[in-house]
Amino acid sequence: MSSARLLGGGALVLGVLAVVAGSPHRSGRGVDIHTLAREVTDETDHVTAVELARWIRDRKPSLRVIDVRDSSDFEEYHIPRAERIPLDRLVDTPFEQAETIVLYSGGGTHAAQGWVFLRSRGLTRVYFLRGGVDEWLNEVMNTQLPSSVRPSERSYLDSVAALSRYFGGTPRQVDSILPIVRSTVARTRGRGC
Repeated sequence: MSSARLLGGGALVLGVLAVVAGSPHRSGRGVDIHTLAREVTDETDHVTAVELARWIRDRKPSLRVIDVRDSSDFEEYHIPRAERIPLDRLVDTPFEQAETIVLYSGGGTHAAQGWVFLRSRGLTRVYFLRGGVDEWLNEVMNTQLPSSVRPSERSYLDSVAALSRYFGGTPRQVDSILPIVRSTVARTRGRGC
């Protein structure tokens, strides 16, 4: 994802935060908007497609995967275990505090807005799929793996290939996408989501 697109998404989320918050410091339900802003800045508000795939495969307890796209897009393709809840109904949908909720949309923007809504309701274990269903399709279902990598990267790439096959995907070997893989490996290793 380009940094301009990421910054634009971040600005959009912060703008929604300002509307939802109501006061300079807390929303009507006592959610600290500074905490929300910090989560956006620290990028702990989202998960990658590979992280989500692991959670689904490993049957993470109390995981709910929510597709906020329209019904025709959902019917055409959706992530396994996903349920469709339109964005406008998300605010009234009952959720348990112990649930881990992952929202996704076509490109991430509507899911990020849904994240703000649910966090404003006081739910704490809420994430959105950073690149939406497109990231899932590219990184899980149609993942491209470089044919030549460092030994330290081999284990990670083998696990991604296994995840792809688990979900019926077809990992493909390509000559080189090494800069992308190295940045993905570094980003994923440091994540605590």
